[in-house]
Amino acid sequence: MQTLPFTLSDDNPDHPAIGLVVLQSDETMEHELRHWLPDHYRLFHTRITNSQTIDANSLQAMEEQLPVSVSLLPKHTDFRVIAYGCTSAATVIGEAAVSSAIQGVFANSLVTNPVTAVKAKFDSIEAKNIGLLTPYEPQVSKALRVNLENSGFTITSSGTFNEMQDHKVARISRQSILDAMQQIANLQPKGQPLDALFASCTSLRTYDLLEEASDIMSCPVVSSNSALAWHIEALINSRTASDELAV
Repeated sequence: MQTLPFTLSDDNPDHPAIGLVVLQSDETMEHELRHWLPDHYRLFHTRITNSQTIDANSLQAMEEQLPVSVSLLPKHTDFRVIAYGCTSAATVIGEAAVSSAIQGVFANSLVTNPVTAVKAKFDSIEAKNIGLLTPYEPQVSKALRVNLENSGFTITSSGTFNEMQDHKVARISRQSILDAMQQIANLQPKGQPLDALFASCTSLRTYDLLEEASDIMSCPVVSSNSALAWHIEALINSRTASDELAV
């Protein structure tokens, strides 16, 4: 067989590569981010081993696995952003530790996770009084609440489905989520309107309900996946602008 000549071309910078670290148990994040992110983004997925039971110990255990999972992404790809898709684990492990683990493999990549992303989103819309909906058991929900409050946000009302099995979280019905949001709004102190409501967890299916929920609640409703998609795009745009200034 004859050997044929070829040339190489650089990746198109207008089609940035995005790495997604998805929990083994997550059935929602990839589908929703593909809808929310621009079509010209190239998405690369890797999975991280995790327990189906979500508690502080199982979340912390992912820290050791993060570099292993990230190393399965193609090493010659210039990832502009790598996102770790777990709100509760980013809270328990720590946002800085998540970034360190990922950048230990891809040093030049920007890093995000749903906690960092939603705080950036709230800052962008000047939201301070936040309603919080989680599916987590109380200890994990409390850790997320403390994280948000330590970052300058006020959790004025909150509620949880208190479900520790991730495959069940992915199947919580649309109506149950809408009803829970309304109940959280009803818990709001009189005379203190919500600036935003956060539906936490990348496993919650929220793609087709956020607009309706925002209308019902009369405030922005943000999910882990919508915040993550928004922040990935914001980081890409900021990095593109920075690169253009450097030329």
